[in-house]
Amino acid sequence: MKMLYLIFYDITDDNLRNRVAEFLKKKGLDRIQYSVFMGDLNSSRLKDVEAGLKIIGNRKKLQEDERFFILIVPITENQFKERIVIGYSESEREDKSKVVW
Repeated sequence: MKMLYLIFYDITDDNLRNRVAEFLKKKGLDRIQYSVFMGDLNSSRLKDVEAGLKIIGNRKKLQEDERFFILIVPITENQFKERIVIGYSESEREDKSKVVW
C-alpha cells in the first residue's frame, strides 16, 4: 500500500545536501521546496529511501558545527486534502492556474 510522505532536511554541507537531493529525485520524489520533497512510497520503497539516506549520511564524519538532519513524515490523503497553500512552488510556476492567493 502506498502512502504519501514528506521528507524535510537540514544539512549544512553543500555536497552532502546536493547528494541527498539528487538521491530523492532519482527515487521519484518531487521537490516542493528547497529542502522538502514529497511522494508516494510503499513500504519497500520507504525502506530503500531510508537506507539510502542513512548511507549518504554515514559517508561523511560531520564536524561539531555541521548538521545532517532528515525528517520523514507520513501524510494521509485526508490530511493532504486539508493542506493550506499560499503562493506556489517552483514546479507550479509554469502553470499559474494552480496558484492560490
